[in-house]
Amino acid sequence: MVVVGLTGGIGSGKTTILNYFKTLGVPIYIADDEAKALMNRSKVIKRKLVALFGEEAYKDDKLNRPYLASKIFNDKALLDKMNAIVHPKVASHFKRWLQKQSSTYVIKEAAIIFENNLQSQYHYIITVIADEDLRIKRVMKRDNTSKEKIKSIINNQLSDKEKAEKSDFVIVNNDLLVAKNQADKVHNEILQKIKHK
Repeated sequence: MVVVGLTGGIGSGKTTILNYFKTLGVPIYIADDEAKALMNRSKVIKRKLVALFGEEAYKDDKLNRPYLASKIFNDKALLDKMNAIVHPKVASHFKRWLQKQSSTYVIKEAAIIFENNLQSQYHYIITVIADEDLRIKRVMKRDNTSKEKIKSIINNQLSDKEKAEKSDFVIVNNDLLVAKNQADKVHNEILQKIKHK
C-alpha cells in the first residue's frame, strides 16, 4: 500500500485539501485527530500524561487541552516527552487502519513530517502552502487568537520554502479552485507513478 504524507504549516488549509482528496476516493488518516482521540480513550496514555503533567492534564475525564498547550508552548523538552508517549500509539493505530484499506494509495496527514524527520515513512509527500498573511487571517478567524501567537507558531515551524524543497508535490492554497485543480493533477500523477512502479 502506497502511503502519501500530506503536510503544511498552520493556516495553509491542509484539512481543506485533504477533504478534497477524500472526494476523489482516497482514504485519509488525520494523525492529529487520532492523537487527540487516543489521548482521551487510551488508559495507558492517560496514566502517563497525568504522571508527566499532573492531575490537571484531564478535566472531567477529558483531556485538558488549554492546560497542556500552555505547558508545552515554550517547553520543547516537555513537548518531546508528550510526543514520545502519544506518537507510538498513533503509529500502531495507523498500521491497523492501513490493513483495512483497499485503495491504490492512502493519505496520512501530519503537521510535522520534516520537523520530526519522518519523511522515510512515506512513499511521496505533498506540502500545502499559502501566503503568510492569508494563513494568519484563516487561523485568526478559526481559532479566535492573536496575530502574535500565530506568528510565533509559524516561526516555530519549518518555512514553506524548506518544506516545498523536500516534497514530491506542492499545492499552493491561496485560491481554492486553483488548489483543487492542482490536487487533481497530483492525484493523477501519483496514480501514474504507482502504475509504472
